[in-house]
Formats: sequence, C-alpha cells, structure tokens
Amino acid sequence: MRQNPGMETPGNLFCVAAPSGAGKSSLVKALLELDSRLAVSVSHTTRSPRGQEQDGREYWFVGQPEFRAMVERGEFFEWAEVHGNLYGTSRKAIEQRLMGGQDVVLEIDWQGALQIKQLFAHAVLIFILPPSWDELAQRLHRRGEDGPETIARRLENAHEEVAQARHFDFVIINALFETALFDLKTVVHSQRLKFAAQLRNRSQVFAALGLA
Repeated sequence: MRQNPGMETPGNLFCVAAPSGAGKSSLVKALLELDSRLAVSVSHTTRSPRGQEQDGREYWFVGQPEFRAMVERGEFFEWAEVHGNLYGTSRKAIEQRLMGGQDVVLEIDWQGALQIKQLFAHAVLIFILPPSWDELAQRLHRRGEDGPETIARRLENAHEEVAQARHFDFVIINALFETALFDLKTVVHSQRLKFAAQLRNRSQVFAALGLA
C-alpha cells in the first residue's frame, strides 16, 4: 500500500544525502554507534561492492534483472540511477520500522530523498557538504576505491548533487569530522523533541494531558 504525505508514523525518518567523498557513510556509521534508537535501512544496488563492503550490511547487492523485477513488483519506495548504477529503498523494511515507532536513517542520493519527502511529509532531509571542491577531490583520491575516470565522473556529478542542497531541511559542512558528527546528532535529537514528532511517538501522554 502506497503511503501518502498525510500519513503519520510514530518513528522518525532521516534521509542523509551527499556527493561521493563528502563523508556521508562514515558519519552515518558513527551516528549509529552512538544512538541505539536509530536503525539503518539497507538499500539495494546494482553496483559492485567496494573495499570491505558486505552484502546486507552496506547494501544488498543485486543484478540489474533482479532490481528491475523488484521495481515492477513495487517493492521500492523510491529508486534512481546514480553514476550508472541503480539504487532503491525497500518499502517493507521502512514501513515496519516506522510503524513500530523506530527511528530510521537512510543513506540515499538526492533524487531518492526528494521522492521520500513526497511519501512522508515529516521525513527530515539532511545534506552533507564538503568544505571545498579541492578537499572533495582529495578525499576521493585518498580513499583509493576508484580509478581516475570514475573519480572525474564523480566530481562532475557532484556539481549537480551539491546544487540540490537548497531543497533539504538541514545542511552540514563536513570540514572536521567530529564537528559534523555533533551537528548530525543535534539534528536527530532536535527532530525528536518537536511537538509533532512527540505527538506521533508519545500519543498516550499527549492524550492524557489533553493535548492530542
């Protein structure tokens, strides 16, 4: 069943997007280690694993035919093509966790984040920016996962991706990792304390106080 913008869920949904090399995955991983109330939803992708990535941990790695079949069956909330690969967010996994009152964080591209916002009006969109183009290029080279042509394509695509930051609720500049992580934690905690979020998550308390 497709969600609509007016549907409320007890759990909060956080969508984190960034250009390649901005530090999105490292920040989300560190946040999950610090916040036991957060769960990550593992996306599906047709790209090959990089480095120490494992199937079912960073992503579910599937072939193009299987991914296309999942699209046809309506198994994704959103899906998009990024850098020539397909990425999608599982509908079932998100629904179950949010309806159960669990907060969920998605590592997602900007296209997917904006699609999610159409389905969940209360989704919180967070964009991670690099401090400069030079630093972004250095980070992509330092991580040693891609060849020169791939890095050049990622940097070219990054200009379009960074331009989408204006459509997000929060923007974090990852110049110093510890500061960016603190900012990310602050966004998550602040969202949980908003009236609407508390009303969704603690409806019985609000009803008892005559606020519901």
